[in-house]
Amino acid sequence: MTIKSSLSSLAITRQRGVALITVMLIVALCSIIAAQMTTRLQTQMQRSTNISYNQQAYWYALGAEAFTKRVLIKAFKDEPKVTHLEQIWAQETTTYPVDFGEISGEITDLQSCLNLNALHPKAKTKDESANSGSGQSSASSKTGGKADPPKPASKSGSAKQLPAATVLEGLIVNLNVEGVGNFEAEAMVNALTDWLDDNDMITGSGGAEDNDYASREFPYLAANSYLGSVNELRLIEHFTPAVILALKPYVCVLPQNSQHLININTLDAEKPELLQALLDSSLEDAQEILNARDSSGYENLEDFYKLPEVSKINITKWQQAQFVVDSEYFKLKASARFNNSYFAMSSIMKVNQSKEIQVISRTIGRN
Repeated sequence: MTIKSSLSSLAITRQRGVALITVMLIVALCSIIAAQMTTRLQTQMQRSTNISYNQQAYWYALGAEAFTKRVLIKAFKDEPKVTHLEQIWAQETTTYPVDFGEISGEITDLQSCLNLNALHPKAKTKDESANSGSGQSSASSKTGGKADPPKPASKSGSAKQLPAATVLEGLIVNLNVEGVGNFEAEAMVNALTDWLDDNDMITGSGGAEDNDYASREFPYLAANSYLGSVNELRLIEHFTPAVILALKPYVCVLPQNSQHLININTLDAEKPELLQALLDSSLEDAQEILNARDSSGYENLEDFYKLPEVSKINITKWQQAQFVVDSEYFKLKASARFNNSYFAMSSIMKVNQSKEIQVISRTIGRN
């Protein structure tokens, strides 16, 4: 009886030990599940908070866009026929404090830079530009004028028939990028022309079409359409990072637009290389012309052409047709911060005939 009692007690003890271990495992498992649920809940709450903060930063950026419209409308109401750097829009980056954050914005004139899409076949050739007279009447819808639709360039013509092609080639040379001369600049212009046109004919000795891009390690095809961004140059044959970096302060892209009109009033006096290319002059002459400009610019192109610094250059008619004294395309680079969320946006705006501001393009992110 004693042995049987001992064995029975030992069995009961073992059962109690197994039950205790089972209970401890269940408690541990429940604790793990509870901890995971808590962690996921906290993550989801933080994610929702971040989305809310980012959305608020986005609305702040849209607020900067709305404010920009009011600024441009006021500037053009005061001076409807002239755009210059003394107007209220032409300020450096401005920052405004808001609840739990800040809004920063900078407005730039997209007619103070070379539109790369002006190398599109629909752009006017040199002869067409010269025959159309001054670009003033077709430049801006703010004055109520209506631009004539550009005629397609000749398919058999070279890229140099387009004013913008000649200017871009000269600009690349003027920037003095190491290892880049006239031959390399012409090849880049030809490659960009082929990227924009809708045919498979190679332009000049430096042109590039689908076969050139399809044979690369990571193949792709030519766009055969307008550029969407200056950064798209990275995909085009012959354009090196050094050249693109040097070009960026001088060039821009107007969405689906081959217009080539430069506002002489808003050209940066610290970047005379673009005016040098526009006039095919020396760097010294271009700098003298910009230095001779008043802070409020010129009221009409005749005042600009009468400058002694301009008269001695003897510019041609197609070169004269490149210039205007008012602008209709502007770019806003806005950034907003709300708590720890940041939002960046670039908006391209156009002034229409009724002096209203139309947003024609938005790009999210820093560009």
